[in-house]
Order: sequence, then structure tokens, then C-alpha cells
Amino acid sequence: MRVDTRPRHRNSGKADLERRFPTHLSWLRKRACLIEGRAGHVCSGRMEASHSDADGSKGMALKSHDFTAVPLCSAAHAEKDSIGLETWQAKYKVNHAEAGRAYGAQSPHKARWAHVEGAPR
Repeated sequence: MRVDTRPRHRNSGKADLERRFPTHLSWLRKRACLIEGRAGHVCSGRMEASHSDADGSKGMALKSHDFTAVPLCSAAHAEKDSIGLETWQAKYKVNHAEAGRAYGAQSPHKARWAHVEGAPR
């Protein structure tokens, strides 16, 4: 068996530039967990910005736009990733995409994505 030891090719990342808004993610991590107190959830760990493809904006080798992320504690984020988005949304009776748009519309940094089509206003 041959093992390929060449370095992995990476794309330029330019396609991802209009999807990243680090100041918004920093603001988001200071919010309360989206599911705090729902269905008996007890928050634990640090706050994280949770992305999903609930709004259909993800592409091949691309993460969803940062303005669609929601704040989750690390326990809630890990649970979402382990049981799957649909099951997680049904359990906590939340819609990740709608919540992401609501946080994006409330963000003090929303002027940064004003030029992006489909971004929350």
C-alpha cells in the first residue's frame, strides 16, 4: 500500500471572505445560550457561535455565513452536533435558521454584511 505524504492542497479561501464576520461572532459569544432553560437544559462550558446549514447557505468546503450563527454553550453545541440538527430543533422547539436571522438582524455589526445578498437587515 502506498501512502501519499504530499502536503494537502488548500484553496485560497477567497470564497469564504464574505462569510466571515469575527466581530459579530465575538458579540454573539457574549449572549445567553439559545436554549438556556428549555426542555430542562442546563448550560455548561463556554459560549460558542454555532453554525448550521439550516438556511441552505453552506456550499462545498464552505461554512455557513457568520451572520446565521446562534449562541450556544459548549454542551448544547456538542449535543446539536451529536444528535443532528433536526432532532435537536425538535427536542428544544427552536429553529436554528430563524434564530440566526434574528441575531443577525440585532447585531451591532450588521452594516458589515449590508452588501451580501440575503443577509439579515
